[in-house]
Amino acid sequence: MGDEALQKDVLDELGEDRIQELAGELGTDADGATRMVRETVAALPDELTRENGAGAAPAGVAGLGGFGGLAQGLGGGPGGGLMSGVLGRITKPVAETVAKRTGLPAAQVARALELLLPVVMTAIAKRRGRKR
Repeated sequence: MGDEALQKDVLDELGEDRIQELAGELGTDADGATRMVRETVAALPDELTRENGAGAAPAGVAGLGGFGGLAQGLGGGPGGGLMSGVLGRITKPVAETVAKRTGLPAAQVARALELLLPVVMTAIAKRRGRKR
C-alpha cells in the first residue's frame, strides 16, 4: 500500500471539518494539519500499513467501526483493549518523528495522534476490505 494512496484515504476519511478540528488541536492551520497527517502516515510502522497476503488487518485493527468527531478520542482514547495497546506503543515514537519533520511541538502532536490514529486504522481497514 503506497504511502500517498493511504495519505489520501486518511485525508478523505477526515474531511475538511475534522482537518480544521485537528488544526485547532495542533495550534496550526489546515495546511499544517494536512502536513501532520501526511507525515504521520509516512512514519507509521510497516506492519500496520502493509498489505499481507490474506488482506487481513493487523491484530487489534480488524472490526474497527467508524469514529465520530475527533474530539471524542480525547476522553477515553482510541478504543479499548488490544487496540489501545497497539496504538499506545506507536504513539510516542511516531509523535517524535512527526514533530521533528513538521516543527510542531511533540506534546501537541501526541495529543493529535490520539485523535488521528483511529481514523488511520479505519482507512486501512476500509482499504483492505475493498481489496478482498
